[in-house]
Amino acid sequence: MTTFAQPSDDEDDFVTLEDTDKALPEIITQSTRYLYFKTIARGGKSIIQSCKDNHLGRVICYKSLRPEFADDRVEQTRFLREARVSARLQHPNIVPIYEVGRNSTGHYFFTMKLVHGYTLRELLDYRERYDLKQLMDVLIQVVHALEYAHAHRVMHRDIKPENILVGRYGEIQLLDWGLAKVWHADGSPVGADDDLTPVDQADASLDEPVETITGQAELQGTAAYMSPEQIRRDPQIDYRSDVYSLGVIMYEILAGQTPHQAETVREMIEQIQTVVPPRPSSITRYAIPSLLEQLTMKCIAKKPEDRIQSCTEVVRLLHEDW
Repeated sequence: MTTFAQPSDDEDDFVTLEDTDKALPEIITQSTRYLYFKTIARGGKSIIQSCKDNHLGRVICYKSLRPEFADDRVEQTRFLREARVSARLQHPNIVPIYEVGRNSTGHYFFTMKLVHGYTLRELLDYRERYDLKQLMDVLIQVVHALEYAHAHRVMHRDIKPENILVGRYGEIQLLDWGLAKVWHADGSPVGADDDLTPVDQADASLDEPVETITGQAELQGTAAYMSPEQIRRDPQIDYRSDVYSLGVIMYEILAGQTPHQAETVREMIEQIQTVVPPRPSSITRYAIPSLLEQLTMKCIAKKPEDRIQSCTEVVRLLHEDW
């Protein structure tokens, strides 16, 4: 696949004999292992930092809860679930987890691979620079990751361009499994207390203009990529909700915008549940392969039973000669 960025000349990326043959400290503690922290992102509940793993001689990603949530039992459980779900899903397109533990203050952290690159959101913001095949190649890798996750009884529930990373060497990573849904060992659904789904930001500010809530990014994270059943909080929600979110991304790749456009979150939610969007070919000046358009519209059908039923079927169709 064509890469999207050139390699850097950062000396920290070089492998040297001095690094590979350095002895471990006589006394091993967390403070001797993780050094040179630098904050690279702040989420609503967590902080993501880069740091040097001094034992293995590499720069990694270190995630922890923000101080105000570090002692919250529900947030701790959700945090551990994210780490363990990600760790169990050992797939080339899912970021590897290296360690989960407690820091010197007793608070949870986990470490994972640090990937340099661009999010799919950043690529779509400069859509004219990339041809359709490049972007669909990215999406195919994401669908493979979801196919693997679904086979292991995990639903992502937060598929959006901001959670898809394109590395400088063409590696594609599906990020952020913090909203992942899992089931009991016998396959029975989880109750409300076990689901740990946070109240959607969309619910809190339904009548606020889109611009005052987010700009575009937060709205897309809370509403534009969510399936109708996810908005309804349907307890029987299943993997076809992820298929819907994939369809929204395909629609955006083809049409240059998401299927529904609205000024408030309430309007967006109502449209997702009731309004059939126009076909991408009707709102873009670019030629769109009919197979991709048909697949997209099938993925974003309102009723789960009317959609493409699995990521396996999505992958099969994307590999056809569209």
